[in-house]
Amino acid sequence: MAYTWREQGSGVGGQKDMTQTAIEQRFEAYGLWRRDLAQTLSDLRTWLTENSLSQPQSDAHLERMQTALRDDRLYLAFVAEFSRGKSELINAIFFAGQGRRILPSSAGRTTMCPTELFYEADKPACIKLLPIETRRNGATVAEFKGFGDEWQTIALDVDDPEAMAAALAHIAEVKQVPAEEARALGLTVTDDIAKTGAAVDADGEVEIPRWRYALINFPHPLLADGLVILDTPGLNALGAEPELTLNTLPNAHAILFVLAADTGVTQSEISVWRDHVAGSHKGRLVVLNKVDGLWDDLKKTGELEREIARQVNETARYLDVATERVYPVSAQKALAAKVRGDRDLEERSGIGALERALAEELLPGKGGLVAQTVGRDFDEVEASVERVIGQRLQGLREHWGELSGLNGKNMDVIEHMMTKVRADKTDFDRSMQRFHATRTIFAQQSAALYAKISLRQLDTLIAETKKNMQTCLTTAGLKTAMQTFFGYARSRMDEAAADSQQIKTLMDGVYRKFQEEHGLANIKPAAFSVMRYTREIKRLQEKHEQFMRGLSLIMTEQKAVVRGFFESAVSKVRAIYVSANRDADDWLRDMMAPMESQVREHQAQLRRRLESIKRIHQASDTLEARMAELKQVLEEISDQHRAAHAAFRQIRAQLSAAP
Repeated sequence: MAYTWREQGSGVGGQKDMTQTAIEQRFEAYGLWRRDLAQTLSDLRTWLTENSLSQPQSDAHLERMQTALRDDRLYLAFVAEFSRGKSELINAIFFAGQGRRILPSSAGRTTMCPTELFYEADKPACIKLLPIETRRNGATVAEFKGFGDEWQTIALDVDDPEAMAAALAHIAEVKQVPAEEARALGLTVTDDIAKTGAAVDADGEVEIPRWRYALINFPHPLLADGLVILDTPGLNALGAEPELTLNTLPNAHAILFVLAADTGVTQSEISVWRDHVAGSHKGRLVVLNKVDGLWDDLKKTGELEREIARQVNETARYLDVATERVYPVSAQKALAAKVRGDRDLEERSGIGALERALAEELLPGKGGLVAQTVGRDFDEVEASVERVIGQRLQGLREHWGELSGLNGKNMDVIEHMMTKVRADKTDFDRSMQRFHATRTIFAQQSAALYAKISLRQLDTLIAETKKNMQTCLTTAGLKTAMQTFFGYARSRMDEAAADSQQIKTLMDGVYRKFQEEHGLANIKPAAFSVMRYTREIKRLQEKHEQFMRGLSLIMTEQKAVVRGFFESAVSKVRAIYVSANRDADDWLRDMMAPMESQVREHQAQLRRRLESIKRIHQASDTLEARMAELKQVLEEISDQHRAAHAAFRQIRAQLSAAP
């Protein structure tokens, strides 16, 4: 079914309440902007093909732009210890329109595994569950996302909220296993129930989550517009899945850190905030939930407000944030108010202020970043089209000038001109021979660049690092193995930067030579930057060095340390190398493509000039007929130029209007 705003539990006589929250309004505008821009780019792509203006380079950039708009995601993470009302808060903000709770929410532990909510329209609504046993082989959740048969899939009937809630209740499932099995899965086990971790019972067993991760594909308008909600169930999950703390959370566009007014700020929550959430306070909001527990009919309004303000101030002091970034909320009352249509209770719950803040934190800047990313590719498309049209217009005008000079000339002049065009073609053919020789050098230097960021060599290092860490007996040895791995990863990136500069210097000379000898466009190839890769590797290294500080290696913990390092840092570094290889592919293609397209166009123009003069020389065509034909072609290309400019202005305006 097509999801509608607040469809169930609202309105009178079956009519729908179309009132939108601040975040819904922002997302709707953002989604509309993305769809409109994607359609305009699709129209441009079709027009370029129909007018023989499409080049492999420009087509690749347009494909990349459309993919960026289609696949753009905004990640919102909810982080909290258990029993803080996190799932209820997600229900209140995003799923009240279903008329009931969707995510399981009750006293005690509910969401037991990290849960990702999103929507892909081409796939059925469902929940996919990754068994906890998959932790044994050391593969990351990101890797398992590519193996559908490892997940258990349960269909979601979006027309039946009761059935859907029952299906989603699976994310709260647990099971009892021997303590050794839990440790083998990399889970923290403790004999002290007061400590963080799974507590061993009298039978030597512990309670663990049945599932490692949950993916929920749900047809909600915000999810359809690219929002992805990540629900992380407490400190245990953050420790068990280093991917969350080292990769997912730092890259989230916004994080809601949920506390409970009835428990205050605990020491473990302060640790989670400082170690995994705080960083830049941009996009990091604190929610003080369950403030309804402070509501007391015997207290005057002023007294209640002062009590809530005191809680907010204490929370801000403990977390070292501004009080303006702490939002007192009652998620349970907010959900009830939205379901019942009780505007007064909804206002009292504080949910409106949080939703407005979330809208202001999550989207501003994101639209600009997407527009900037798309705009860089669009610059290349526009430049490519301008080069092709400009080259054609220049060639036609030069040929028009040649033919105009033939009016009334004798056959000797025509033969001389034909000889000159043949000589130009011969010179260009010699240049092409040099160009082909340059391509050989270009291929050799490209191979050297790829060798520096070789995934095969990196995988060999990964295997060696794992072996060294597993056999290491000291904390210092573990640190050395980690430093060696990071040192290799960064040094190879630096070497790749040097190789790319050699390639750029080579192509600068080639472009300059063709411009001087044949009047082709003077293009300045862009450099290949590895700065973002080395920065991310450095960030990972610093994060792991922070983790290793003060760690005293206990042999029973060694396996967990090695597992954590490979599930987080190593997998992320490999992903960085995959991105570097992909970006190198694009850069090398963009480096060569403008030259190849200009060469093809120049060769075609030389053939047309030679054929035109030959036909006039052989009296198979009159000068007047040929000039009339050239005039018509000139007018057609000029019309194309004007149409292209109009399309470019429209796209520029859309990019500037990013929400």
